Amino acid sequence: MPVALALARRGLGNVWPNPSVGCVIVRDDGGGPAVVGRGWTQPGGRPHAETEALARAGAAARGATAFVSLEPCSHHGKTPPCTEALIAAGVARVVAATEDPDPRVSGSGLKRLADAGIAVECGVFRREAEELNAGYLMRLRTGRPLVCLKTATTLDGRIAAHTGESRWITGPEARDRVHLMRARYDAVMVGVGTATADDPELTCRLPGPWPRQPVRIVVDARLRLPLTAKLVRSARETPTWIVTRDDADSRRAEALRNLGVALVELPAAANGYPDPKEMLRAFGKRGVTRLLVEGGATLGAALLRAGLIDRIAWFRSAGIMGGDGIPAVEGYGVDRLAVMAQFERRGVTRLGGDLLETLWRRH
Repeated sequence: MPVALALARRGLGNVWPNPSVGCVIVRDDGGGPAVVGRGWTQPGGRPHAETEALARAGAAARGATAFVSLEPCSHHGKTPPCTEALIAAGVARVVAATEDPDPRVSGSGLKRLADAGIAVECGVFRREAEELNAGYLMRLRTGRPLVCLKTATTLDGRIAAHTGESRWITGPEARDRVHLMRARYDAVMVGVGTATADDPELTCRLPGPWPRQPVRIVVDARLRLPLTAKLVRSARETPTWIVTRDDADSRRAEALRNLGVALVELPAAANGYPDPKEMLRAFGKRGVTRLLVEGGATLGAALLRAGLIDRIAWFRSAGIMGGDGIPAVEGYGVDRLAVMAQFERRGVTRLGGDLLETLWRRH
């Protein structure tokens, strides 16, 4: 199962709205167990992991055991059910890490296999499998994607000097890790202030082929992003969404659409901005399961205030800027320690002269 989980990780960022699944087919003909087929969900979500593994195993799948990181699907969609493929291949046993809560599956896949006479086991490495597909599970259960806030700061939590200068607070190793994170998330989001000040591309630019770039999202209630911005100019090559008010300037909206930008139009809340919860639900409806938020301080504060940050990737340099620097997160109404957002440190990684702290929200 650990091998199946490792294969499943290959699909993160490339398979949404589908889950990222790995499958390993093993048989033992008396000389010890041997892997005869491996597969993982392919870019775009198809073919599925089981189909890929069975194709590689061929006739060796008959009588073998299939280890799958998620319950095999049992419904007809754009491809036939994986349960039928496993049955037709003559697999003798299926071990699944966890059930698929998709209402179209939700236990029916395991039942279909058992009804066909296949030995079924579920729950092996369940926690690890659910952590891997936390975004997929979050979208199914709450309607919104998993949200990770990424920030790069000094020791005292500053993201830029008071002049706005921010390149580069962290070193090249940390920046390479950010590019890798982008490749593993479905979408990357910034506020219009960050998009205007930094003019970012928000793409993965590491060496090697990347099957899919993340969707770039800008929260821009009044459509202030310049038409000459890199995000706009490259919108036909890399999907770009702008979250804006549903009463935003229609001529500006039409100009952006003509340049390939998709608009996510939402009603304005009392503060004049789209409601963060409705914004994330809109992303969920569009299939996004994993969202990386890269800035800025206002957007991070809004999501923290609404309780919508699930994880944090905090890159920290060894410099100190002082109180006149721009903070990582603006004030969001904390007047007592008891009401501040609480996170649990899950790991610390050294990247050159910087540190990456990984934190998960406490529930």
